[in-house]
Amino acid sequence: MITAEHMLAEAGLGGDIAAGVLPGLTAALASLDAETGLSTDGRNRALAQFQDNLSRLAAIVADRAANPEIADVKIERPIVILGLPRCGTSILQALVGADPDVRTPLQWEVAAPSPPPEAASFATDPRADGFDAYVAENFTGAWADVLKAHPIGARIPQECGMILETAFQGINPTMLFRLPGYYDWYRKADTRFGYQVHKMWLQHLSWKNPGKHWVLKVQEHAYHLPELLSVYPDAVLVQPHRDPVTVMASISRLIEVIRCVSFTKIDRDELGQELLHLWHDGQVASIAWRRANPDVKVLDLRFRDIISDPVEAVRQVYEHAGMDFNAQAAQAVSDWWAANPSDKHGQHKYELADYGLTREQVESVYSDYIDAYRPYL
Repeated sequence: MITAEHMLAEAGLGGDIAAGVLPGLTAALASLDAETGLSTDGRNRALAQFQDNLSRLAAIVADRAANPEIADVKIERPIVILGLPRCGTSILQALVGADPDVRTPLQWEVAAPSPPPEAASFATDPRADGFDAYVAENFTGAWADVLKAHPIGARIPQECGMILETAFQGINPTMLFRLPGYYDWYRKADTRFGYQVHKMWLQHLSWKNPGKHWVLKVQEHAYHLPELLSVYPDAVLVQPHRDPVTVMASISRLIEVIRCVSFTKIDRDELGQELLHLWHDGQVASIAWRRANPDVKVLDLRFRDIISDPVEAVRQVYEHAGMDFNAQAAQAVSDWWAANPSDKHGQHKYELADYGLTREQVESVYSDYIDAYRPYL
């Protein structure tokens, strides 16, 4: 059996970084060992993903050691988009990120962060073409449907999940490989280390290619808002909302497609129940935190308003963040929206009943969320 200590040593990680990664990596490996549904290829995929996470973190650590000034880069007032999956968080991040003054982590630079990207060569960096070649080669066949539901490409904004997973304090392993034991560990963990690593990433990516503002997103921030704000106390919080019935149908289909290459068989009813409660757990934590901290202002948005008037939605985000929504930003938002129709890669089709779920079930589980945010659904 592969041990966490062995993987950390093989990646060249030691000291405080290794100590911070160790609990989550240990939990992930134990859960992987207990997972019976994965195929041999799926188990190998999981181990390769874990190794890639450690390699990417090791690259960040090595570049930081060689260039200590990276640690001095300021990350101020990042816009952090919260919310359930499939409720417009990715669209909103991309719309705000279309402004040339705004910085988002792009998928190619999170996949291959070393050496730190530079402004002068950012538009032509060969790592971007390499990432697109990887997508073209791998997102085919059964996996092609992923592109219909979630855009993947070198110059598309990346979720924070791909950053947090390098600290093994993120939810991605659960999405890809199920791993309920790891998920239980993650829910209860103090994830401040994960957000410290997250900040190391932003400093790394900003060092030679800064922007005026960062805009970030991933659903799992909802689980650990105290830890996020311990590292980014001036974060600007934005939360889009959507009917959870639609959310559950859509995310169940996406996770089914993501997992299909790693599992011998997927029980759709079991998957529906898993995701129904998993995403609700995050909202329970988020709702409780928001009620306990009413002084922290969060901008709530309707998914349907983002879709019907994206320029106005982004204007509200800028106003909330105290940013200047100028003509350049408005035009960039309009241009992005015109260039990225929802069916650009084909239509993402799903039905709630496909996963053994009913509207009544979802509304019962999410009754607290519905009551808290009814005006935004």
